[in-house]
Amino acid sequence: MFSPSSPRPVLAASAAVLALLLTGCSQSDGGGSDEEPATGAVPTLLESRNLTFPIAAYIPDDRQLGLLGEAQDVLIDKCMQRYGFRYQVRRKANAAAKLDYSRRYGLSDAAEAAQYGYDNPPDDRTGRPPQQPLGANEELVLSGLEVDPSLPVPKSQEEAEKSDVATTVFGGQKVPAGGCRRESALKLFTPTKDTVDAWVAQGFDFDAYARSQKDSRVVKAFKSWSECMGKHGYQVDSPMGQPPGINDANIASPQAIAQAKQDVACKKETNLVGIWYTVELAYQKRIIEQNAETLGLTKKQLDERMKLAASLIAGA
Repeated sequence: MFSPSSPRPVLAASAAVLALLLTGCSQSDGGGSDEEPATGAVPTLLESRNLTFPIAAYIPDDRQLGLLGEAQDVLIDKCMQRYGFRYQVRRKANAAAKLDYSRRYGLSDAAEAAQYGYDNPPDDRTGRPPQQPLGANEELVLSGLEVDPSLPVPKSQEEAEKSDVATTVFGGQKVPAGGCRRESALKLFTPTKDTVDAWVAQGFDFDAYARSQKDSRVVKAFKSWSECMGKHGYQVDSPMGQPPGINDANIASPQAIAQAKQDVACKKETNLVGIWYTVELAYQKRIIEQNAETLGLTKKQLDERMKLAASLIAGA
Protein backbone atom coordinates (compact mmCIF):
# COMPACT_ATOMS: atom_id res chain seq x y z
CA MET A 1 0.00 0.00 0.00
CA PHE A 2 1.31 3.41 -0.91
CA SER A 3 1.84 5.99 1.80
CA PRO A 4 -0.08 9.27 1.81
CA SER A 5 2.82 11.34 0.61
CA SER A 6 4.76 9.23 -1.84
CA PRO A 7 5.51 5.73 -3.15
CA ARG A 8 8.23 5.57 -0.55
CA PRO A 9 7.91 6.02 3.24
CA VAL A 10 6.47 9.35 4.32
CA LEU A 11 9.30 9.86 6.70
CA ALA A 12 12.72 9.78 5.16
CA ALA A 13 14.60 6.72 6.40
CA SER A 14 16.77 8.77 8.75
CA ALA A 15 13.82 10.49 10.38
CA ALA A 16 11.92 7.23 10.71
CA VAL A 17 14.80 5.85 12.73
CA LEU A 18 14.79 8.95 14.92
CA ALA A 19 11.08 8.63 15.50
CA LEU A 20 11.43 5.02 16.58
CA LEU A 21 14.07 6.03 19.09
CA LEU A 22 11.54 8.19 20.84
CA THR A 23 8.97 5.98 22.50
CA GLY A 24 5.44 7.23 22.39
CA CYS A 25 5.35 8.58 18.84
CA SER A 26 1.70 8.64 17.87
CA GLN A 27 -0.51 8.56 14.84
CA SER A 28 -2.80 11.28 16.16
CA ASP A 29 -6.53 11.29 15.59
CA GLY A 30 -7.70 14.71 14.53
CA GLY A 31 -10.81 14.32 16.66
CA GLY A 32 -12.97 15.25 13.70
CA SER A 33 -16.67 14.64 13.35
CA ASP A 34 -17.87 11.66 11.36
CA GLU A 35 -19.90 14.09 9.27
CA GLU A 36 -18.42 14.57 5.82
CA PRO A 37 -17.07 18.11 5.38
CA ALA A 38 -18.35 20.41 2.68
CA THR A 39 -16.11 21.11 -0.30
CA GLY A 40 -15.88 23.85 -2.86
CA ALA A 41 -15.64 23.42 -6.61
CA VAL A 42 -13.77 20.32 -7.73
CA PRO A 43 -10.86 21.07 -10.10
CA THR A 44 -9.91 18.79 -12.95
CA LEU A 45 -6.60 17.18 -11.97
CA LEU A 46 -4.48 14.21 -12.91
CA GLU A 47 -0.86 14.29 -11.76
CA SER A 48 -0.51 14.70 -8.02
CA ARG A 49 3.25 15.25 -7.78
CA ASN A 50 3.15 18.99 -7.14
CA LEU A 51 -0.09 19.32 -5.20
CA THR A 52 -0.02 21.43 -2.05
CA PHE A 53 -1.56 20.55 1.31
CA PRO A 54 -2.15 22.90 4.27
CA ILE A 55 -0.97 20.33 6.83
CA ALA A 56 2.45 20.33 5.14
CA ALA A 57 3.26 23.63 6.85
CA TYR A 58 3.56 21.74 10.13
CA ILE A 59 5.52 18.71 8.86
CA PRO A 60 9.26 18.79 8.06
CA ASP A 61 9.77 18.34 4.33
CA ASP A 62 12.44 16.11 2.82
CA ARG A 63 15.03 18.92 2.85
CA GLN A 64 14.36 19.65 6.51
CA LEU A 65 14.42 15.95 7.38
CA GLY A 66 17.82 15.74 5.74
CA LEU A 67 19.09 18.65 7.82
CA LEU A 68 17.67 17.12 11.00
CA GLY A 69 19.36 13.81 10.20
CA GLU A 70 22.68 15.56 9.63
CA ALA A 71 22.30 17.58 12.84
CA GLN A 72 21.51 14.46 14.82
CA ASP A 73 24.73 12.86 13.60
CA VAL A 74 26.62 15.96 14.80
CA LEU A 75 25.04 15.51 18.23
CA ILE A 76 25.94 11.81 18.26
CA ASP A 77 29.56 12.69 17.50
CA LYS A 78 29.64 15.31 20.27
CA CYS A 79 28.26 12.77 22.71
CA MET A 80 30.70 10.03 21.61
CA GLN A 81 33.63 12.41 22.12
CA ARG A 82 32.80 12.59 25.83
CA TYR A 83 33.91 8.96 26.04
CA GLY A 84 36.93 9.22 23.76
CA PHE A 85 35.26 8.00 20.56
CA ARG A 86 34.19 9.62 17.29
CA TYR A 87 31.10 9.07 15.18
CA GLN A 88 32.17 9.24 11.55
CA VAL A 89 28.95 8.25 9.77
CA ARG A 90 27.55 11.72 9.17
CA ARG A 91 24.71 12.10 6.71
CA LYS A 92 24.63 15.03 4.32
CA ALA A 93 21.35 16.81 3.62
CA ASN A 94 20.19 17.29 0.04
CA ALA A 95 19.35 20.98 -0.34
CA ALA A 96 17.18 20.24 -3.40
CA ALA A 97 15.01 17.59 -1.73
CA LYS A 98 11.27 18.21 -1.57
CA LEU A 99 8.09 16.32 -0.84
CA ASP A 100 6.89 14.11 -3.67
CA TYR A 101 3.17 13.37 -3.81
CA SER A 102 3.40 11.49 -7.11
CA ARG A 103 1.68 8.33 -5.79
CA ARG A 104 -0.54 9.83 -3.09
CA TYR A 105 -3.63 8.80 -5.04
CA GLY A 106 -2.10 5.90 -6.86
CA LEU A 107 -0.33 6.06 -10.19
CA SER A 108 -1.26 9.30 -11.96
CA ASP A 109 1.69 10.21 -14.21
CA ALA A 110 1.14 9.03 -17.77
CA ALA A 111 4.83 9.24 -18.69
CA GLU A 112 5.85 7.18 -15.65
CA ALA A 113 3.17 4.62 -16.40
CA ALA A 114 4.41 4.24 -19.97
CA GLN A 115 8.03 3.80 -18.87
CA TYR A 116 7.88 1.98 -15.54
CA GLY A 117 4.44 0.40 -15.33
CA TYR A 118 3.65 0.22 -11.62
CA ASP A 119 7.28 0.37 -10.55
CA ASN A 120 8.77 3.44 -8.90
CA PRO A 121 11.21 5.57 -10.90
CA PRO A 122 14.83 5.31 -9.70
CA ASP A 123 15.41 6.98 -6.35
CA ASP A 124 18.33 9.40 -6.50
CA ARG A 125 18.46 9.99 -2.75
CA THR A 126 21.75 9.01 -1.21
CA GLY A 127 21.72 6.88 1.89
CA ARG A 128 23.88 6.87 4.96
CA PRO A 129 27.57 6.05 4.37
CA PRO A 130 28.52 2.47 5.27
CA GLN A 131 28.97 1.89 8.99
CA GLN A 132 32.37 0.64 10.02
CA PRO A 133 32.35 -2.23 12.55
CA LEU A 134 32.23 -0.90 16.09
CA GLY A 135 34.02 -2.27 19.11
CA ALA A 136 31.98 -3.45 22.08
CA ASN A 137 32.67 -0.26 24.06
CA GLU A 138 31.82 2.01 21.12
CA GLU A 139 28.56 0.12 20.58
CA LEU A 140 27.71 0.44 24.27
CA VAL A 141 28.25 4.21 24.19
CA LEU A 142 26.40 4.60 20.88
CA SER A 143 23.35 2.46 21.67
CA GLY A 144 23.38 2.02 25.45
CA LEU A 145 22.07 -0.99 27.28
CA GLU A 146 19.29 -3.12 25.92
CA VAL A 147 16.33 -1.57 27.69
CA ASP A 148 13.48 -3.46 29.28
CA PRO A 149 10.41 -1.97 27.51
CA SER A 150 8.52 -2.04 30.83
CA LEU A 151 10.96 0.46 32.37
CA PRO A 152 9.84 4.11 32.53
CA VAL A 153 12.57 5.40 30.22
CA PRO A 154 12.63 9.23 30.12
CA LYS A 155 10.89 10.63 27.07
CA SER A 156 12.61 14.02 27.06
CA GLN A 157 16.17 15.25 27.52
CA GLU A 158 15.01 17.31 30.49
CA GLU A 159 13.81 14.14 32.22
CA ALA A 160 16.81 12.06 31.09
CA GLU A 161 19.25 14.43 32.78
CA LYS A 162 17.54 13.71 36.12
CA SER A 163 17.12 9.96 35.69
CA ASP A 164 19.34 6.90 36.04
CA VAL A 165 16.81 4.47 34.53
CA ALA A 166 18.49 2.15 31.99
CA THR A 167 21.81 3.98 32.24
CA THR A 168 25.24 2.43 32.62
CA VAL A 169 28.79 3.65 33.21
CA PHE A 170 31.81 3.71 30.90
CA GLY A 171 35.15 5.29 31.77
CA GLY A 172 33.73 6.72 34.95
CA GLN A 173 30.94 8.57 33.07
CA LYS A 174 27.25 7.77 32.91
CA VAL A 175 26.06 6.47 29.55
CA PRO A 176 22.47 7.64 29.02
CA ALA A 177 19.57 5.29 28.38
CA GLY A 178 19.70 4.41 24.71
CA GLY A 179 23.25 5.72 24.44
CA CYS A 180 24.37 8.68 22.37
CA ARG A 181 21.93 7.80 19.62
CA ARG A 182 18.89 8.27 21.86
CA GLU A 183 20.37 11.27 23.66
CA SER A 184 20.87 13.04 20.34
CA ALA A 185 17.27 12.36 19.33
CA LEU A 186 15.93 13.66 22.62
CA LYS A 187 18.03 16.84 22.42
CA LEU A 188 16.82 17.55 18.91
CA PHE A 189 13.21 16.35 19.04
CA THR A 190 12.12 16.32 22.70
CA PRO A 191 14.30 18.67 24.74
CA THR A 192 11.65 19.32 27.41
CA LYS A 193 8.77 17.30 28.80
CA ASP A 194 6.21 19.76 27.42
CA THR A 195 7.52 19.45 23.84
CA VAL A 196 4.76 18.61 21.40
CA ASP A 197 5.27 15.20 19.75
CA ALA A 198 7.39 16.05 16.69
CA TRP A 199 5.25 13.75 14.54
CA VAL A 200 1.79 14.84 15.69
CA ALA A 201 1.14 16.72 12.44
CA GLN A 202 2.16 13.62 10.51
CA GLY A 203 -0.53 11.78 12.47
CA PHE A 204 -3.11 14.40 11.49
CA ASP A 205 -1.99 14.00 7.88
CA PHE A 206 -2.58 10.25 8.01
CA ASP A 207 -5.92 10.78 9.73
CA ALA A 208 -7.20 13.18 7.06
CA TYR A 209 -6.01 10.85 4.33
CA ALA A 210 -7.69 7.81 5.92
CA ARG A 211 -10.96 9.70 6.43
CA SER A 212 -10.94 10.99 2.86
CA GLN A 213 -10.42 7.49 1.46
CA LYS A 214 -13.65 6.36 3.17
CA ASP A 215 -15.63 9.46 2.21
CA SER A 216 -18.71 8.69 0.10
CA ARG A 217 -17.59 11.05 -2.67
CA VAL A 218 -14.21 9.32 -2.96
CA VAL A 219 -15.81 5.87 -2.73
CA LYS A 220 -18.06 6.87 -5.62
CA ALA A 221 -15.02 8.04 -7.60
CA PHE A 222 -13.32 4.70 -6.92
CA LYS A 223 -16.38 2.93 -8.30
CA SER A 224 -16.39 5.08 -11.46
CA TRP A 225 -12.70 4.43 -11.96
CA SER A 226 -13.20 0.67 -11.42
CA GLU A 227 -16.04 0.61 -13.96
CA CYS A 228 -13.80 2.41 -16.46
CA MET A 229 -11.06 -0.16 -15.92
CA GLY A 230 -13.61 -2.97 -16.29
CA LYS A 231 -14.67 -1.68 -19.70
CA HIS A 232 -11.10 -2.21 -20.84
CA GLY A 233 -10.79 -5.71 -19.42
CA TYR A 234 -9.23 -4.97 -16.03
CA GLN A 235 -11.13 -6.15 -12.98
CA VAL A 236 -9.77 -4.07 -10.10
CA ASP A 237 -11.56 -2.31 -7.23
CA SER A 238 -8.95 0.06 -5.84
CA PRO A 239 -6.54 2.47 -7.54
CA MET A 240 -4.06 2.09 -4.69
CA GLY A 241 -1.12 -0.30 -4.67
CA GLN A 242 -0.30 -2.99 -7.17
CA PRO A 243 -3.43 -4.38 -8.89
CA PRO A 244 -4.27 -8.09 -9.01
CA GLY A 245 -1.86 -10.02 -11.22
CA ILE A 246 0.92 -7.44 -10.89
CA ASN A 247 3.77 -8.34 -8.56
CA ASP A 248 7.43 -7.49 -8.07
CA ALA A 249 8.41 -9.92 -10.82
CA ASN A 250 6.29 -8.29 -13.54
CA ILE A 251 5.77 -4.80 -12.14
CA ALA A 252 7.39 -3.12 -15.18
CA SER A 253 6.48 -5.76 -17.78
CA PRO A 254 4.63 -4.92 -21.01
CA GLN A 255 1.48 -6.30 -19.33
CA ALA A 256 1.96 -3.97 -16.34
CA ILE A 257 2.73 -0.99 -18.57
CA ALA A 258 -0.45 -1.53 -20.61
CA GLN A 259 -2.55 -1.73 -17.45
CA ALA A 260 -0.78 1.23 -15.84
CA LYS A 261 -1.46 3.40 -18.88
CA GLN A 262 -5.13 2.48 -18.75
CA ASP A 263 -5.16 3.10 -15.00
CA VAL A 264 -3.99 6.68 -15.55
CA ALA A 265 -6.39 7.15 -18.46
CA CYS A 266 -9.33 6.11 -16.28
CA LYS A 267 -8.21 8.45 -13.50
CA LYS A 268 -8.25 11.24 -16.06
CA GLU A 269 -11.67 10.23 -17.41
CA THR A 270 -13.26 10.06 -13.94
CA ASN A 271 -11.28 12.95 -12.41
CA LEU A 272 -10.49 10.71 -9.44
CA VAL A 273 -7.47 12.78 -8.39
CA GLY A 274 -9.39 16.05 -8.50
CA ILE A 275 -12.24 14.64 -6.41
CA TRP A 276 -10.03 12.91 -3.86
CA TYR A 277 -7.70 15.89 -3.47
CA THR A 278 -10.62 18.26 -2.90
CA VAL A 279 -12.15 15.96 -0.29
CA GLU A 280 -8.86 15.42 1.50
CA LEU A 281 -8.23 19.17 1.65
CA ALA A 282 -11.59 19.58 3.39
CA TYR A 283 -10.62 17.03 6.05
CA GLN A 284 -7.21 18.64 6.53
CA LYS A 285 -8.71 22.10 6.94
CA ARG A 286 -11.17 20.82 9.52
CA ILE A 287 -8.43 19.06 11.48
CA ILE A 288 -6.26 22.19 11.39
CA GLU A 289 -9.13 24.32 12.71
CA GLN A 290 -9.89 21.84 15.50
CA ASN A 291 -6.24 21.51 16.54
CA ALA A 292 -5.06 25.06 16.01
CA GLU A 293 -3.32 25.38 19.39
CA THR A 294 -1.42 22.10 19.11
CA LEU A 295 -0.39 22.80 15.54
CA GLY A 296 0.66 26.34 16.43
CA LEU A 297 3.06 24.92 19.00
CA THR A 298 4.16 22.26 16.52
CA LYS A 299 5.10 24.92 13.96
CA LYS A 300 6.87 27.07 16.55
CA GLN A 301 8.90 24.11 17.79
CA LEU A 302 9.67 22.96 14.24
CA ASP A 303 11.10 26.40 13.48
CA GLU A 304 13.18 26.28 16.67
CA ARG A 305 14.36 22.76 15.83
CA MET A 306 15.48 23.83 12.37
CA LYS A 307 17.43 26.79 13.82
CA LEU A 308 19.15 24.42 16.24
CA ALA A 309 19.95 22.00 13.41
CA ALA A 310 21.46 24.79 11.32
CA SER A 311 23.65 25.96 14.19
CA LEU A 312 24.87 22.43 14.93
CA ILE A 313 25.78 21.81 11.30
CA ALA A 314 27.51 25.20 10.98
CA GLY A 315 29.56 24.57 14.11
CA ALA A 316 30.61 21.02 13.24
